[in-house]
Order: sequence, then C-alpha cells, then structure tokens
Amino acid sequence: MPALIGTKSVYEPADPSDGRRILVTQYWPRGVPRTAVDEYVRRLAPSRELLHAFKRGDIDWEAFRAGYLQEMEAKDAKEEARRLAERARSEPMTIMCVCRDESSCHRALLRDLIISLGEGRES
Repeated sequence: MPALIGTKSVYEPADPSDGRRILVTQYWPRGVPRTAVDEYVRRLAPSRELLHAFKRGDIDWEAFRAGYLQEMEAKDAKEEARRLAERARSEPMTIMCVCRDESSCHRALLRDLIISLGEGRES
C-alpha cells in the first residue's frame, strides 16, 4: 500500500501530512468544527454498546478489541473499510477519533484492518 495511513486524536492540530482526515466515532466530538475533517464515517466506529462497556470497565481491552473486529466483519463495515483501503492506495489519510491514547483505541485497529484489506488480506 503506497500511501501513508496515520492515526491521531481529532483534538490534535491538523497537519498537511495528514492527507484526507477521516473521523470514525459514534458521536460528533464536542468543540470540533465540521471543517476539521474531510469525511465522517460513523459505520467504522465501535457500536455504542461496545464502547460504553469498555468505558465503564465492564470489558477489558482484549474483549473490546475482539468485539470491535467482529463488528468490522459486517458487510457494510467491510465495504467501508475496503473503500478506504482503495483510496489509501493513491492518497495519504489519517484515521481520527476522540481518544488521546492510541494504545487503547479502535483507530489503530481500523488502520491495521485497512492496511490488510489494501494488501489483499482478509481480516
């Protein structure tokens, strides 16, 4: 996959190296103008139920990860991820959400999924 796929919090400043800025959240983030992103793809965000269970501490990161990847197996989610993988072949993009810490955030999982789809591997 020739183009770069980055990740960052939507609260971090925009940078020209971001390329196409894609927000993947269930809720529009407070204080963020619509002009801060190029595309809002709600379908690639974790479900509200999964997100709330993780934030409440009902499930750990591994259970969240497994649940999110399972949600991304749905036909419409897979189609959206494939669309982004195709687009990433020709332009850089940055996958964004509200999390400040990428180590426990779905955006890193989504980036890896998009890369694998772009390389012809199924998740």
